Amino acid sequence: MPIDEIRLNFSEDSLRVLNICLGIIMFGVALDLHWSDFKRLVSEPKSTLTGMASQFLLLPFLTFLLILIFNPNPSIALGMFLVAACPGGNISNFICQLAKGNVALSVSLTAITTMVAIFMTPLNFTFWGSILPGTKALMQEISINPIDMFKTIVILLGLPLVLGMLFNYHFPKITARIKKPVKIASILFFAAFVIIAFSNNYDYFIKYIHLVALMVLIHNALGLTGGFLFAKLMKLPKIDARSISIETGIQNSALALILIFNFFDGKGGMALIAAWWGIWHILSGLTLAAFWSRK
Repeated sequence: MPIDEIRLNFSEDSLRVLNICLGIIMFGVALDLHWSDFKRLVSEPKSTLTGMASQFLLLPFLTFLLILIFNPNPSIALGMFLVAACPGGNISNFICQLAKGNVALSVSLTAITTMVAIFMTPLNFTFWGSILPGTKALMQEISINPIDMFKTIVILLGLPLVLGMLFNYHFPKITARIKKPVKIASILFFAAFVIIAFSNNYDYFIKYIHLVALMVLIHNALGLTGGFLFAKLMKLPKIDARSISIETGIQNSALALILIFNFFDGKGGMALIAAWWGIWHILSGLTLAAFWSRK
């Protein structure tokens, strides 16, 4: 069976668990955020705007070029567009700290891009997914409504982020005690969920992994490298360039997976791209952080 036609084994209960998991992850991320993190857009506009442009403009464009060169199956291409349209991942701040980057900038970019993603993710995905004939036909077949995607992202990203920041503001002492356990638990919970999902779809994974592994490796490398070079082109300090590289190359694959199962009925190529990206970007990010931490 072609990869574009497969549907992963994923129940309604599993989707609810994944939704809750992402909500907990975003709540944990928000416990580290303050309203002042958003002020960096005014106080340090060059670094912040460069990071946002790298995330929402550069990465989707590089994804488009990569798809033109390799011409993957439409569902794989659509999965790559969706991952590129998502905001930075929840572990980007931790990896940035290990890499000796500008952690304050990384935290601000996480906060700002996550809020902006409420609008930019459906907009970016709809735009880039409609450019190529193969992906456009697949989107028309499924009839994606950007407004519905926007509403889903508001609930999945915006609501837990605002609740977490309000909790941090009103209960700082409790936040200080729980934020680390919450973040660790949410990451472990998501990792366990991905492993279980993989085990339930092991046959699909073994049969089609060769189609997605190389694409994810190159795609992720483009994000990390492109973000760094773009920041250097804008004449930003090296520590800022490291942060922007990590924010561009570490994507919120959990959000991508939820959108795939909500709007694409778990279409195989898309789901395998998002799931493998969720594993690979941790390995590549930690490897890059280890390299930079020695320099």
